[in-house]
Amino acid sequence: MEKFFERTMYASRWLLAPIYLGLSLALLALGLKFFQEVFHVLPHVFSTPETDLILLVLSLIDMALVGGLLVMVMFSGYENFVSQLDIGDEAEKLNWLGKMDSSSLKNKVAASIVAISSIHLLKVFMNASNLDSDKLLWYVIIHLTFVVSAFAMGYLDKITRH
Repeated sequence: MEKFFERTMYASRWLLAPIYLGLSLALLALGLKFFQEVFHVLPHVFSTPETDLILLVLSLIDMALVGGLLVMVMFSGYENFVSQLDIGDEAEKLNWLGKMDSSSLKNKVAASIVAISSIHLLKVFMNASNLDSDKLLWYVIIHLTFVVSAFAMGYLDKITRH
């Protein structure tokens, strides 16, 4: 009975596989939204004010960072919790595959969230004249919370590894 329970519990890790596949669909949706934004602005690029164009570019950078984050979570999560990826030696392989444990993945996610939050905060500052000072303060507080959290997670990871 114990062996059956342990095998069943171990096999249940495959329930995560469709979730990681779903993240690849989210990556596809993000890519479609990215190019929708690019194609939307191209015809109007010469008449678009510089500030609006910069805000759009920052949004595109945001989407690219989120896309990279999705790829890291998909592949690292799959490799850490489901099964190793069987990629042949002749195939192009990402150099971090197989090297990122759940702790380093968590730190990468935290760093990515800080980067995304920084870009969002920059977008908010570029539009600061249209915002309440209370709202602006809350954006800064939330961003600083992300920064402090990422720093604390990295520091805790560093002291627990030694």
